[in-house]
Amino acid sequence: MTVPKIDVTIQGTPVPGVPRPDTPAHIISSDAEAIEVASKLAAEFEKEAARRDRERIWPLAELDAFSQSGLWSINVPKAFGGPEVSYATLAKVVEIISAADSSIGQISQNHLGVVAAIRTVSDPDQQKLLFGEILKGTRFGNAFSEFGSKRAADFETRFTDAGDHVVVNGRKFYATGAILAHLVPIVALDDEGRAWYAIADRNAPGLSVIDDWSSFGQRTTLSGTVLIENVKVPKTHLVPGYKGYVEPTADGAIFQIIQVAVDTGIAKAAIDETVRFVRNRSRAWIDSGQEYAWQDPYTIQAIGDLTLRLHAAQALQDKAGWAIDAAVANPNADTVAQAQLVTAEAKILSTEVAIAATNKLFELAGTRSTLAEHNLDRHWRNARTHTLHDPVRWKYAILGNHALNGEKPPLHAWS
Repeated sequence: MTVPKIDVTIQGTPVPGVPRPDTPAHIISSDAEAIEVASKLAAEFEKEAARRDRERIWPLAELDAFSQSGLWSINVPKAFGGPEVSYATLAKVVEIISAADSSIGQISQNHLGVVAAIRTVSDPDQQKLLFGEILKGTRFGNAFSEFGSKRAADFETRFTDAGDHVVVNGRKFYATGAILAHLVPIVALDDEGRAWYAIADRNAPGLSVIDDWSSFGQRTTLSGTVLIENVKVPKTHLVPGYKGYVEPTADGAIFQIIQVAVDTGIAKAAIDETVRFVRNRSRAWIDSGQEYAWQDPYTIQAIGDLTLRLHAAQALQDKAGWAIDAAVANPNADTVAQAQLVTAEAKILSTEVAIAATNKLFELAGTRSTLAEHNLDRHWRNARTHTLHDPVRWKYAILGNHALNGEKPPLHAWS
């Protein structure tokens, strides 16, 4: 498809949306194909990842290839024509893409999470309509979080009933993927204070997405401010998201495992970069008595330690995916709590290995690895930025409170 060029240098100016694809997206046939497709895409995405980060180039072509590949519909149920792969596979897909470019991996997160929510809370007619759009290649962005609220779940954005549609007003930030989305799910409250996804057309009158994301990491996640001024959303696209947390469901764990996979991917990329640099560029330390840096026993030990921690995080990520599969198939207090707990464990390990690996990269590779030409600091910046989404100190609390007091985790999108 042809995508119009957009001037990304204009800060504070609303960015126009892009057209929907003019050809249907591919539909993945199996878990194995999902992994195969992700691996092929990742090999391409990695080539210009450092330059995209350095120059803050939006991944226009890469995002089209990603969503058109069928990987954005892999959790659409089989009953509606989707692949319905295991959530262990879905997480592995996000990990593979994130190892190549973690910004692109993160862009898919809220889309896949909303697909899961639609399965949980929508009626069959709404599911058929929205899953049909997703299978064609339609991308969801997000307009969930608000910048000035006391807590993440405190929302001021609201909608009013206007017959066959609702009218939404508010302001959002941290809107990953919204700039190049086709549809933007807006978290908005009704008169009873319940949170819904009002899924607006990206080019709807009154919906403005501003390119003002200035974080030092995850620089091309297509985030920014979303202004919502009397935006009309048809009730066919009004999804009762709150229902996903009234009773136990896997929705929260699904949002979380995708966060896990982004961080596991960053860790994998950092370890791979360290190995390449040490093998090809680094010098042996003067006191080592070795000819090559890769013979240094302390470096060998450190790489072994990081590899072990990465494999542990990946194993827990897989285990969490299988627990989520069980909770989706049979949602109840016990299956959902198990999915949340294992996902919390995976989140802790993925966070810790991502920070450790991206920091250790420079210690082991040496001073020349800090040169701007390599842009290896992007891995640390990305890890440090992304791991702030859901603080691991509260994951430890969830695990400890369950082990000590038998308390099940809270039901929300951060647990």
